[in-house]
Amino acid sequence: MTSERDDRAEIYDLVCSYCRAVDRRDLAGVRALYARDGVDHHTGFDGSADEYVAWLAKMLPALDGTMHLLGNHLVELAGDEAVAETYGQAVHWGTPADEPALNFTTGFRYVDHLVREDGAWRIRERWAVREWIRSDAGRLLPGTGSGPRAGRHGNDPWDLAVGRLPDRPRAD
Repeated sequence: MTSERDDRAEIYDLVCSYCRAVDRRDLAGVRALYARDGVDHHTGFDGSADEYVAWLAKMLPALDGTMHLLGNHLVELAGDEAVAETYGQAVHWGTPADEPALNFTTGFRYVDHLVREDGAWRIRERWAVREWIRSDAGRLLPGTGSGPRAGRHGNDPWDLAVGRLPDRPRAD
């Protein structure tokens, strides 16, 4: 049996892993964080976790990138179930840079009903509550200078660094 502190840390890691999986377009990683009977309620979407992942697969390619940033995080534990509320902001950018539907930042709260399934915390039901939205159309500046750049599907600096850990498969 895990401690309350361990459960809270695992739940926060789950929320962070979700954000990373969306930002890196790791759809299998997104699905793995939901319970078998998981449900998601997002702006523009309402349905099962499998349907949500299919929706993301159609929606995310329209964007050049996303970046989710997390803030306040509160967890109420009740045995093998919990409710978590996590505040955040998500930046979205796409081409053309002056298109408001592709270039915006939103403030949100994830309200998650979680369940311990097969020994790990999973999202049984998520409400992605949009608190506000701001257009960033025409404000994105191109990257300048040399240096590391974000990548997806195994070519991000994270993948390279993790691949160098002992007993891990290499990305290079």
